[in-house]
Amino acid sequence: MAYIGLLSDTHTLFDDNLKEFLKDTDEVWHAGDFGSLEVSDKISSFKPLRGVYGNCDGHEIRLIHPYIQNFELEGMRFLMMHIGGYPGRYDYKALQFITAHKPDVFICGHSHILKVINDRHNNLICINPGAAGIEGFHVVRTAIRFKVEGGALHDLEVGEWPKRL
Repeated sequence: MAYIGLLSDTHTLFDDNLKEFLKDTDEVWHAGDFGSLEVSDKISSFKPLRGVYGNCDGHEIRLIHPYIQNFELEGMRFLMMHIGGYPGRYDYKALQFITAHKPDVFICGHSHILKVINDRHNNLICINPGAAGIEGFHVVRTAIRFKVEGGALHDLEVGEWPKRL
């Protein structure tokens, strides 16, 4: 069993609210737009980190985190990238990767809108954790945590915090 914390769009913020929400997780996954190398370093010193770079991330982040992550964990295939869209409205690059890799779970960020959608056409779950930072149009900061065990997701929980610090 793996207990995963999922973030996106931190845009330079990794605060005590996020640390408290993620304290019991085994790993933190970040779906892009870290905002700074310092945030990537803070998260990776807090928990093992798996991430992708976002459109707002500079060259320092891009040297550390790839464009996509395609991996297997606990009998499930995961595909993570920053700009992805959602079922029926996937970004064209995301759809190419989904078609090629056939993940069980597709994770993306970018929209700042938390969504968990069952994509029956592509036989996957699409997850966007929303935005954990304070930059952007979103009203509430969000993150997700869940367990992966026996080829399934369990106990998905959403964390919400006010956008103002």
